[in-house]
Amino acid sequence: MTRDQSDFESFFEGYVEAYNRSLGDSVDHEAIQTHFSPSFIGAGPGTLMTGDNDEAFARTLEKGFAFYKSIGTKKMNVTSAQITDIDESHYLAKVHYSAEYDKDGEPLTIPFPVSYMLEDTEGQLRIFGFIAGDEMALYRQYGLISD
Repeated sequence: MTRDQSDFESFFEGYVEAYNRSLGDSVDHEAIQTHFSPSFIGAGPGTLMTGDNDEAFARTLEKGFAFYKSIGTKKMNVTSAQITDIDESHYLAKVHYSAEYDKDGEPLTIPFPVSYMLEDTEGQLRIFGFIAGDEMALYRQYGLISD
């Protein structure tokens, strides 16, 4: 099934809304986890991992959002997304984000891309893989964390 660009826009809008809610008082595990396949892979510089969409993932989300809040993350926005069909039920999405931070009382915006591999299972898009750049190097570059 070939999907319309608006399907991907809605998917990532929902993902970012769940992300932004999770920067509040509690992590919206359920909303974030509905965007992932039962099992998935993730890659970054020097890292390749596999994961299951389970309680361990929910705990990882808790730790991740505690970190994001600790460095002043306020909001994430999707600025653009390029979608490539792989076959009738798999897609590659390169999503460009703009993240807003509070750094020492001053606003800071950092742009960055993430590439996602998506599957269409029973009419629902889900992330089964993602490739991200060196997030920690970016945070060091902008002074959000120190060496």
